[in-house]
Amino acid sequence: MDSKVATGAERLIECLEAEGVEYIFGLSGGAAIPIFDALVDSSIKLILTRHEQGAAHMADGYARATGRPGVVLVTSGPGATNTVTGLLTAHMDSVPMVVITGQCVTDMLGKDGFQEADVTSITYAVVKHSYLVRRSGDIPRITREAFHLAGTGRPGPVLVDIPKNISQGPCLAPLTSEMDLPGYSIPSHGSPDNLDEAAALLSSAQRPVLLVGHGVVISEASKAVTQLAERLGAPMVSTLLGKGGADETHPLHLGMLGMHGTAYANKATDAADLIMSIGSRWDDRITGKLDEFCLGAKKIHVDIDPAEFNKMVVPEVCIEGDARLVLEALLPLVDPLDTSEWLARVEAWRKKYPLKYRKQGGLRAQHVLDRLDALTQGRAIISTDVGQHQMWAAQFCKVTESKNWLSSGGAGTMGFGLPAAIGAAFARPDQDVWAVVGDGGFQMTQAELATAAIHNLRVKCLIINNNYLGMVRQWQELFFENRLSGVDLEGNPDFVKLAQAYGIKAFRIKRPGDVDRILSQADAYDEGPCVVVAEVVKEDNVFPFIPAGATLSDMIIEKPTEKLAKPTGST
Repeated sequence: MDSKVATGAERLIECLEAEGVEYIFGLSGGAAIPIFDALVDSSIKLILTRHEQGAAHMADGYARATGRPGVVLVTSGPGATNTVTGLLTAHMDSVPMVVITGQCVTDMLGKDGFQEADVTSITYAVVKHSYLVRRSGDIPRITREAFHLAGTGRPGPVLVDIPKNISQGPCLAPLTSEMDLPGYSIPSHGSPDNLDEAAALLSSAQRPVLLVGHGVVISEASKAVTQLAERLGAPMVSTLLGKGGADETHPLHLGMLGMHGTAYANKATDAADLIMSIGSRWDDRITGKLDEFCLGAKKIHVDIDPAEFNKMVVPEVCIEGDARLVLEALLPLVDPLDTSEWLARVEAWRKKYPLKYRKQGGLRAQHVLDRLDALTQGRAIISTDVGQHQMWAAQFCKVTESKNWLSSGGAGTMGFGLPAAIGAAFARPDQDVWAVVGDGGFQMTQAELATAAIHNLRVKCLIINNNYLGMVRQWQELFFENRLSGVDLEGNPDFVKLAQAYGIKAFRIKRPGDVDRILSQADAYDEGPCVVVAEVVKEDNVFPFIPAGATLSDMIIEKPTEKLAKPTGST
């Protein structure tokens, strides 16, 4: 900057540069023009998206792939409200993100000015914290606080709403500023008394199971959780977002548990005499019917957010702290166990109830994803959308490295997969990135193909096309007498031609015999993004399956021959 007084927007961009921001994902508009103007002279690269929801999911994918906050910049009114779905997605999954929104001038606040929206109130329930900037001198402090809040403790999205007169007016405040966050503290190692109690329970267990949650990924605790599993001889199971928290090819790893988890993961959890949840909130996809969840097991809960304690289950021991630091402090206190009989029992379940699918009757999504796993061998970043394909990907695509699995868990956001993959590709440009999406969710954010094409990203988008909203159709088949309503996606475009219209290389798979050849061609393609359309059978169901509100012991391993009662829990 020269000797002239910086504007609020210019000071904001300087602050973002000081935070190490590489990319800002966004869409311009009137109330944010001063900030977009200040970006012209910045080292930060603006990624212009086709929709604000896409921008939020790209920042989310960037954050999940790096552990650093993703940044979004949009205008006021509908520009700001279009990020709400992305904010909810990040908030539910504890993803660090800073969303900067333009706002009408301060004199017009509350007067229904053009494109005014009270975005701080609208987003109150889906952010970790929010700011409405009323003085330009607060910009350095607020920016620093926003990044600190987003990326520390339990991560989450932070919203910064900046009126246009604040961003285009002068800012005399220095670049550096002290934070003012009274009462905000970050738990670390856990209390010694709780660690001793947990160690005593673990050392006396005969059938232990370690539940690996997203907190293991966030805290980079993979090494520590694997060491604890090996010392105890304890099988590991993961939540959907815990995939990659420990190497899923490890002999002690049983894959994902819960509603669509592996049968052997569910059986081991149901039979355990001790379950230690590490960075998991015991969500309803895992527990099912709460008052019958693993009644014979002692429970230990490790979490950085004490608000999660006793919310779903009431454990014997709760340890507040960072997952990696807690595990590193716990390891020396735990005695090795002889669990050979327990592990033999678990292995018998693994052999008796393997993941399987029909090899006849057309192209099946499970086959495609099974072969994608064989091709990538857990080394690629895999970003999913939401639905049947997501569950099949979680079952068949094993993740060997932390931060290589990106999926919307708590919010279940359709449209997440493609833009999140784009964000990950910006974050780690030398890494192969596969977006696994369904034809329904893909169409919600398909315009972001333009973003991938413009930047020539190595994103490979695998569309599992069954011309249905498949997960809803599955529930209607199993529980609503196959009375299909609102699930047939008649009118889908030709996705190959759609990709080609964006100048993107496209492949089509129609037959099982073509799967390996075409996936290999797509994997080897390195001249930019590509799309692979797998035309799978229309009606197929995800198994194993635990109906909502049921127990682990109620797991359905294959298509039932009898009519099922309507579930009592949410889908």
